[in-house]
Amino acid sequence: MSKALLLAGVLIFAPLAPAMAQNAGPTDPQIAHIAYTAGQLDIEAAKQALQKSTNPEVRAFAETMERDHAAVNEQAIALVTRLHVTPEVNPTSTSLTDAAAATRQRLAGLSGAAFDKAYVDNEVTYHRTVDEALRKTLIPDADNAELKSLLQTGLELFQQHQAHAEHLAHDFP
Repeated sequence: MSKALLLAGVLIFAPLAPAMAQNAGPTDPQIAHIAYTAGQLDIEAAKQALQKSTNPEVRAFAETMERDHAAVNEQAIALVTRLHVTPEVNPTSTSLTDAAAATRQRLAGLSGAAFDKAYVDNEVTYHRTVDEALRKTLIPDADNAELKSLLQTGLELFQQHQAHAEHLAHDFP
């Protein structure tokens, strides 16, 4: 895995650090926005992979990412609608969006096996980072029990995504 991808993963969630240092983690509306944004960005990455890749395994993985993240995001929308919560844009969700745009642009210049490797490596790093943020920050800081439960369900699914991406990564030297 490249150091640039790992650094990008760490920087994505760096805005959470000041809030945690002050013992004031993200609020439920901020957590909802972060979680939704993370899912939406992986859907966009999957769509890019489906446009560019001809590798059947990479395409199947991308289809899974698109389907699973869309399903979780639909559940998140239903939950915040039912709870009358408005997700709140915050530095973390903005950083996620900016980092994903840069990654999509970088991947757009690649093709064939180089694209497939870069996409899969990014998915490994992205899922590791998101999974860690869910475990260490978003789930513990969520106040609403239903939101916390949805995040825990998402974490279980996203850990499977990480394992799948890691398995695929072994196919690309």
